[in-house]
Amino acid sequence: MERIEALRVFEEADCLADRQAVEEAIVRMATEITARLGKSNPVVFCVMNGGLIITGQLLPRLPFPLETGYLHATRYGRELSGGELEWLVSPQIDLSGRTVLLVDDILDEGVTLKSLADDCRKRGAREVLTAVLVEKLHDRKIEPGYRADVTGLKIPDRFVFGYGLDYDGMWRNAPGIYAVKGL
Repeated sequence: MERIEALRVFEEADCLADRQAVEEAIVRMATEITARLGKSNPVVFCVMNGGLIITGQLLPRLPFPLETGYLHATRYGRELSGGELEWLVSPQIDLSGRTVLLVDDILDEGVTLKSLADDCRKRGAREVLTAVLVEKLHDRKIEPGYRADVTGLKIPDRFVFGYGLDYDGMWRNAPGIYAVKGL
């Protein structure tokens, strides 16, 4: 996407959650994660690339010892709709008997997040929890009722960007959650 087009997309977008609303959601997520995992010794995985910003915002708010790493799998690449899961980086930490928290930007249908959680269980994780900044509200989940264990914001079923979510590879840095006009 060219710069002029990217600027136009941002200027025309609908703001679904401004910076303050997102930061309040992140504080709520950190409180919930601390209550759930504060007495354990978890491994927290950032799901790249989308999970980078939310993970970076969450980690300093978790006042307990933890180990970190990252995973990278994609179904989208530079496309607007998902395809086959492609693994780019798998866990590099021994998960045997560990509690794992996967942190990602969005829960849309849940295919990627569920696949990552299933893989961690196959690697011996005792418990796998998921945290997402946003969940799209629709009925196309991989399983009926599939949800993340911790969710910051629930949004309409639109194409969104900002705080880690991208539009054609751009605007992960947008200071809120925005919906592309017409999508």
